[in-house]
Amino acid sequence: MPTIAVLSMKGGVGKSTITLGLASVAWERGHRALIVDLDPQANATMGLDVLAPIFTTNDVLADARPGIAVDAVMGTGWAPHIKVLAAERALEHRNTNEGKHSALRLRASLASLPRSYDLVVIDCPPSLGELTRNALSAADLAVVVTEPGYFALHGAAQALEAVEIIRGTTNPGLRIATIVINRARPHLAEQRVRINELREAYGSLVSPTVLPERTSVPQAQGAGIPIHAWHSPGAREISELFEDIYDEILPAVNINARNG
Repeated sequence: MPTIAVLSMKGGVGKSTITLGLASVAWERGHRALIVDLDPQANATMGLDVLAPIFTTNDVLADARPGIAVDAVMGTGWAPHIKVLAAERALEHRNTNEGKHSALRLRASLASLPRSYDLVVIDCPPSLGELTRNALSAADLAVVVTEPGYFALHGAAQALEAVEIIRGTTNPGLRIATIVINRARPHLAEQRVRINELREAYGSLVSPTVLPERTSVPQAQGAGIPIHAWHSPGAREISELFEDIYDEILPAVNINARNG
């Protein structure tokens, strides 16, 4: 059951879009996925068509007993095999250190999750506060999200540094899966320069799959449905690209073999 933390040190680059894109591929393929929303903005929660959660990740982290997260898992509006640990605005209060082992509260809370999930995806807030530390401490893989703008290289460097900090403290097994370039407009010369800078700096860590900016993405999110269920040429294009990224991170053969 691989656990993936989706992060960026800069807001507005589309972390929740990547989280929901991975969830959409799982929805399409029938893979059992749990989305853990640690961003107080709760964009992933709303994109999964969950608008009034009873229990949230705020409650889970407040309690932090081993295995308590199982009691807070909710269904989504997508399908029975896509579940969520929802977020709420009050989660902001959990973004500061709460004493010894504070960064391990999520890991402890997730300890008794059923092994029936094919993957867990954690949507992080855009900072290296205690929420992101909790996410990275609980994850196996880190997916760094960036836009191809002026600050892209700096933001990616900060995110990779955050991963190294956690590797050196609470989670030595954490690995960087890939750097995903999102909301690209490759017809712009400036963006081509920034994409080349990222590839020169980080080589094969940068995903070969670049996600273009498409209006179908916020449209599907606003409707609370998977991008695979949004019927437009742009949605089909983005859906296929998300599948490529999904297979880069989690080779389909592994899940299919386990389910078979």
